[in-house]
Formats: sequence, structure tokens, C-alpha cells
Amino acid sequence: MGSKKTDITSAPPALRRDPYEVLSVSRDSTDQEIKTAYRKLALKYHPDKNASNPEASELFKEVAYSYSILSDPEKRRQYDSLGFEALDVESMDMEIDLSNLGTVNTVFAALFSKLGVPIKTTISANVLEEALNGTVTVRPLPVGTSVSGKVEKQCAHFFGVTINEQQAEAGIVVRVTSTTQSKFKLLYFEQDANGGYGLALQEDSEKSGKVTSAGMYFLHFQVYRMDSTVNALAIAKDPDAAFFKRLEGLQPCEVSELKAGTHIFAVYGDNFFKTATYTIEALCAKTYEDTTEKLKDIEAQILRKRNELRQFETEYRKALARFQEVTNRYSQEKQSVDELLKQRDSIHASFTVTKMVSYLSNGSTSKVIGDDSKAESPVEDGGSDGKDKSSKKKWFNLNLKGSEKK
Repeated sequence: MGSKKTDITSAPPALRRDPYEVLSVSRDSTDQEIKTAYRKLALKYHPDKNASNPEASELFKEVAYSYSILSDPEKRRQYDSLGFEALDVESMDMEIDLSNLGTVNTVFAALFSKLGVPIKTTISANVLEEALNGTVTVRPLPVGTSVSGKVEKQCAHFFGVTINEQQAEAGIVVRVTSTTQSKFKLLYFEQDANGGYGLALQEDSEKSGKVTSAGMYFLHFQVYRMDSTVNALAIAKDPDAAFFKRLEGLQPCEVSELKAGTHIFAVYGDNFFKTATYTIEALCAKTYEDTTEKLKDIEAQILRKRNELRQFETEYRKALARFQEVTNRYSQEKQSVDELLKQRDSIHASFTVTKMVSYLSNGSTSKVIGDDSKAESPVEDGGSDGKDKSSKKKWFNLNLKGSEKK
């Protein structure tokens, strides 16, 4: 069970108390002890049961925030070492309670989810309380079979999977798929001393190709689930983080094997408005030995790759900073070279005897000749005007001579 938020953007409590104090557990408490304490307090202060008590809502947020720290091994280690300062508040799991959102906020949440924004939702307190009281209807789900159905939003269908010693030793897999891409949660409950069922594990459906699916793998080795909401805000701010933080969403599953007996699973409707269509199946890993080994191998490879990416991110950030530095210098140097060449061209153009053409106010141009050139005289010997007059005189004389002969 996760934390609850009455609106999508609400932040952790302003005055933060020690998470161990909030959950009333010691610093050496086991994961199971922390989870049990959280479930009890979450049910006690859940807004569904305290609609007229605003203080209970704030206490619920504080409990959820504390659990988001202590339920994550890495965040718990950071807090134990350096306190709240070591934690990135924006990377905390943010969950909303659809039953307490109202129509308008539910519409916005649905739109964000449709756009690919990972929105984590909490489980209805009514479902959890009915399970704790043992008043839920449990349908049988034999190993090697599947059951299909439709579950209303914020409701759950419970199934009992009974396994023998051989099946428990071989390993059990429970998977849920939806060809309509419905949003749902796969839940696993443990038997309580009072005969009820307490929530132990949950898997949110993830889109894979044309279907949504979720699975739990009890195969006697550590398996991991992918939580796409981890570091969602940090990833949104930094596109590079979408790659480097992608594997940080791997969270170890708390239960890796089941004992012989009947185990309770449930499919919880997590759609914002409509029912969720699903198919649930229980399988024995005995007939999937090769697949089981492949899963074990790929889990180990992914963990190694996550460690490699953590180291590579440091190298990449340094190289990126250096790249940005040299890119900025490239722009500066290019501008400097352009300016120098421009000045050089201007200096070259200064070596000339002809001055620049000047434009008169009326739009015509005039060229001013240099000092060492000579101006032309209109009445000089050998000039064009002199030649014209000489030719006219000779022509006149010729005509006169002709007239005399006649």
C-alpha cells in the first residue's frame, strides 16, 4: 500500500518529524514491521474514514511520507546517514486517492495519465478494511488456469491460489493482462492472526505493446519490479535523466517465495472512470524452467547495467559540461575571426586613389577625381571643340570654291 494525496501537487509536510517516530517503530525495525505499522496507521487516518476531520488527513500525509522513506532501502540509508537533507523531496513517490479527488481533479489526472505522465494511486481504504476484516469474497484460481472479468474502479476481485509442496518448491507466477489497456493493480495479501488479509505486495499495471500487464514472480531468487513514478519530476526537468534514471525505478520485491497452502491475490480496478477488463492466471514455474533461468540472468544483467549507468552518468555530465564550454568558445572564436577579417578587408579597401562614391540629395551620383588627374579644358588646341570648328571652316571653304567655278 502506498501513500495517499488529496491533490496531485501537494508536498510533504512542512514540519517534518522523524519517520521512525511517525510510524512508531525503532531504527532497527525490519521491512515487514515498518509495513505493518504503516498499514495500521494508514487505515486509522485514511480520509475515507475521517471525512470531517482535517487533522486526520494531515496525519495520513505524514504517515505516507514517512513510509515512502523507510520502505525504500536507498532512501532509508540516506536518511539514516544525513537526515532529510540527503533526500531529494521531488523524487518521493507521489500518490493520489481517486475516491477523494472529485470529478474535476479526476479528469485532470486522467488527462495527465493519457499523456504518459506516471500518476501513482493509492488503494481504497474500504477495500483494505474489508480484507482485514475477512469479509471479502474469494474465488478459486487453480494453478495452470486463467480467469477473465471486469472490476469496477476502486473495487477488487479476490482470488485464492492453492499450491502444493512441489509447486511451491518449483516457484509460482501470477500475472494479469488487459487487452483493453485498462489500469489496474495486482495485489497480494498475507493471512493475519485475526483471520483477515493484510496487504503485502502490489504491482501497478504497465503498458507493454498493445496490452497492460502486471506480474508477481515467486521463484526463490530476488526479482524486481519497475516503478515508473520514481524520479518522475526530476526526469521531467532534465531530459537526460529520462535515460540515466530509467533503471532507478527497479525496486526489489519483498517476497520471493511462497509456501504450500492457499494464497490470496486480488485485481484492483485503477481506471479513472470506467471498469477494468482483465485476465488473471496462475502458473507453476516447473514447466517454464528455461524461461525462469532467462529471467534470473536478465535481472542480474539489468542490475549490473544500472551500476554502470550510475558511473557513466558522472562521466557524461562532465563531458557534456566540457562540450558546452568548448561550444561556447567556438561561437566566440568564430565571431572574433569574422570581425578580424572584416577589419582586414576594410584596411585593404583603403589602398586606392579613388574616393568612395558619394550620393547627392537628389539621388544622382558624382565621382570626385583624385588630385593627380588633369581636368579637361573645353577650349584648348587639339580639343574636340577646336576640331569641330576646323572641319566646319574647311567645308565652308570648299563650298565657296565650287560656287566660284560655276
